[in-house]
Amino acid sequence: MADPSVATKAPEGDALETETETEQGSFISGDPPAQSGAGLGEHCLTDRPTPFGRGPSGELTQLGGVETYISKPADYPHAPSKLLLLLTGATGLDSDNNQIQADNFAREGYLVVMPDMFNNDPLPGSATYEEEKDPSVIEQIKMRAAETAKSFLIDMWLARQTPEKVLPIVHKVIDAAKDEFADAVASGGGIYSVGYCFGGRMTLLLAGEKPNTPAWGQKAQDEEAGAVKNGPFIKAGAIAHATLVSREDFEGTKAPLAFICVEDDQLFPNDVRGYGDKYLKENNVEYEFKTYSGVPHGFGVVGEYQDAKIKAAQAEAFDQMLAWLKSH
Repeated sequence: MADPSVATKAPEGDALETETETEQGSFISGDPPAQSGAGLGEHCLTDRPTPFGRGPSGELTQLGGVETYISKPADYPHAPSKLLLLLTGATGLDSDNNQIQADNFAREGYLVVMPDMFNNDPLPGSATYEEEKDPSVIEQIKMRAAETAKSFLIDMWLARQTPEKVLPIVHKVIDAAKDEFADAVASGGGIYSVGYCFGGRMTLLLAGEKPNTPAWGQKAQDEEAGAVKNGPFIKAGAIAHATLVSREDFEGTKAPLAFICVEDDQLFPNDVRGYGDKYLKENNVEYEFKTYSGVPHGFGVVGEYQDAKIKAAQAEAFDQMLAWLKSH
């Protein structure tokens, strides 16, 4: 059941439970294993059906030379607004669901900036397409070969999406937003961030004080000058079902963070969460882990589910993230 529990330590893992459901005639795995060794599951590669009657209301524009989706509160700039950086999963900037997610935060009074972190290098196969319902044996063989090729392309794509490549793009948008929306930055006393899946890891990295080296997406310093630390770059952050997080990513964390987690999530393993819990506690960083059971990884992103319990958990996770941001 979608009964969340707040924890300040990683949960004891039982056997991974998966849910399946049939929607619009297709079999959809609730929490499938990763398709490749890269650490992304099907939820990271495709969007859920967009809620009926919903559509984006923001606009695509350039910010710091980066294609960015911006969603503003209806009464902005006449009423104060806080700046929120939304970092997506692999489906990226052009996903209607991601854009609607940004709009949801805008309706709560945040000026939302959602950059194309992948810099015109979209996820392979992210375009919507329909598969044949009853393929022949030969067609099945072709489809399997195509899936193998697609998996290989996804691995290659993901290997390119390192902090060294992605964070400089995000920093360009942050710097531009500080100029373009200085009033919103001042109103919030800094920049807030929410991150989903892949974007969750980036939010975690932005919350930390990191050495100024290419490994962290920053400029290298002269050896004689020594390592210079920068960050944190956000005031507070909320992270939903992060992927690809390593223990090292927690080091240097300073900004308050809330984590929306899926019980026994193979893509955010208990040992990594446990290390993060220990590190944040020992370093007096304000944080919370909230674990949701009976839901698939990726449930926090806008998208339709037939299971009412997953729908309720999705709404509750949004409220949790919103409450954390408002309290900081």
